Amino acid sequence: MCSSPGTHVWLAVIALTSLVLALAPTGVEDYFLRGNSSNLHQLAHHPVRALIGSAFWIEDPAGIVLYAALFELLHAPVERWLGTAKWLFAVAAAHVTATLVSQQVVLAAIRLHDVPRSMAHVVDIGVSYGLAASAGVLAHRLARPWRWFHLAGVTAFFAVPLVTDRTYTDLGHAIALAVGVACRPLTRGKPVAHEQRPGAH
Repeated sequence: MCSSPGTHVWLAVIALTSLVLALAPTGVEDYFLRGNSSNLHQLAHHPVRALIGSAFWIEDPAGIVLYAALFELLHAPVERWLGTAKWLFAVAAAHVTATLVSQQVVLAAIRLHDVPRSMAHVVDIGVSYGLAASAGVLAHRLARPWRWFHLAGVTAFFAVPLVTDRTYTDLGHAIALAVGVACRPLTRGKPVAHEQRPGAH
């Protein structure tokens, strides 16, 4: 925990907000979620609060156990490897980029009358963009050929829903993954897992 403080502080805040949602009446729960969404309405009126607040809530409090496991699997090793500052930069850059680009797609769809105007107020919260970013960064920590297996796996994981469902959230995941992979310059000088040469045992 001490080697990845950012990961565990973030997770603790999410656990707290999840507890708030679990104990809140239905109307109050909806108020919290919409007030912390990074949808078009909130981005237009409270952009900083929307971008930051949306990263600390999940819609289903019961999902905290799964997110805790994913934080340990993805965020914690990347933070230990890069250091807290670089890890936070990568995750924040992916979260902001994925949110803004995907919401611009929603705006364009509204203007083209492809989706209802109510999409501007849809609940858009969660930590999955940050997790996708860490999954992308983690590829640079792995030795070949595992690096390529990892990249192929996470790319397929996010690309299949993007092709089949084509939601703005699926687009955001793909963008966040790409930003994470693009953060390779942050990994320069960092140790990479030993690459086994052909014939080595």
